[in-house]
Amino acid sequence: MALAQWMEDGEPPFDLWEVDIRRAQPFQRNRRYLRERVSETLGLLYADHFPYRQVATARGVRKSPVHDRLAAKGAVFGEVAGWERANWFAKPGQEPAYRYSWHRPNWWENQREEHMAVRERVGLFDMTSFGKIRVEGRDACAVLQRLCGADVDVAVGRIVYTQMLNRRGGIEADVTVTRLSETAFLVVTAGTNLQRDLAWLRRHVGDAFAVVTDASAGEAVFVVMGPESRDLLRAVTPDDLSNEGFPFGTAREIELGLGLARAHRVTYVGELGWELYVPTDQAQHVFDTLVEAGGDRLKLCGLHALDSCRMEKAFRHFGHDITDEDHVLEAGLGFAVKADKGEFLGRDAVLRKHNEGLSRRLVQFRLRDPEPILVHNEGIVRNGEIVGILTSGAYGHALGGAVGLGYVPCAGESAAEVLGSSYEIEIAGTRVPAEASLRPMYDPKAERVRA
Repeated sequence: MALAQWMEDGEPPFDLWEVDIRRAQPFQRNRRYLRERVSETLGLLYADHFPYRQVATARGVRKSPVHDRLAAKGAVFGEVAGWERANWFAKPGQEPAYRYSWHRPNWWENQREEHMAVRERVGLFDMTSFGKIRVEGRDACAVLQRLCGADVDVAVGRIVYTQMLNRRGGIEADVTVTRLSETAFLVVTAGTNLQRDLAWLRRHVGDAFAVVTDASAGEAVFVVMGPESRDLLRAVTPDDLSNEGFPFGTAREIELGLGLARAHRVTYVGELGWELYVPTDQAQHVFDTLVEAGGDRLKLCGLHALDSCRMEKAFRHFGHDITDEDHVLEAGLGFAVKADKGEFLGRDAVLRKHNEGLSRRLVQFRLRDPEPILVHNEGIVRNGEIVGILTSGAYGHALGGAVGLGYVPCAGESAAEVLGSSYEIEIAGTRVPAEASLRPMYDPKAERVRA
């Protein structure tokens, strides 16, 4: 039924990511890869589905240019879309391997130190796995204006955070769009969403004079984040990194060591920092330059720390907190939609929801007891009744407790009424009191980002 409706309407009637061909990467049609991975997946079907369990087969297909350098520093890798990504870093003498648990895992302390380094000093993430899509041509701006909820017709060098919506107002993509020139834009997305977003863009180009190109392999990405990130970068570049010379939400080319990088001043962890896009042939030099300049104050950080930091800031994660079923306004992303810019896909649904009111809200929770952990799918209990589940969860080391996001039904209710309720999160049958917020619990005014 769902497939027939998908074929008829041109879009799935609800989130069908588990059977969507766009979830697969082109290389994954390799028969040896399929034989190894499918055998493992089937064999694990009735095994314990531990949090953060990593696949063991068909590994090592896609690697960052600095993969071996990270491994030498103790990186413990996970795999997403074929990419080997450092999830956490083992200490000298510590076994660099996962030991799975339903409670605090063996890498708990490692993640805490990485998390707090980002909050207190400076951390370095290798995010080469980002999907990087170039949209170029005379009509590139018009195409993106038609697909994005935000206004992307901005000055060259500006970065716009935006969603691409379907006609129901659901979120098809959650990206940043950087204007590189009058006729060229860079769309950055998660590695898992690359094929999905490429297909969405190409499907809607139509007769427009625009070309959509996957440029992911051409650049490595090093993310430098933390209150000392500006000090670190000033040691390796002569370019102006001040708020006046390099404001938040802008991108420009800088000298870095003996090479060049395109620096994007954005953040997914809620701290001052930059994403550095580096040609792959210069990636090892730039990485070595950053590590040498950082010395003891610089901490190499993994994806687990990135996730716990974004959870404290209530930053949404596509595929968990936001999907094509979730209305952009109910996801709390109305600030990224400019309904007055003119027509775009999903605009009517945005205006309709604005007039009718929200039927649910995405809420951030923090457990009052600092001991339990959250992963996702734990029950949200409002005034004694289960009303939903957490879409994602992690431990907020700077907040001192586990943090989660989840949707709360609220038809006809104000924000104050939603927050005025009593909340608990049910973990393995135990209900733990929690505080709720519609604003980020960590740095709600984003003062640290613009420091």
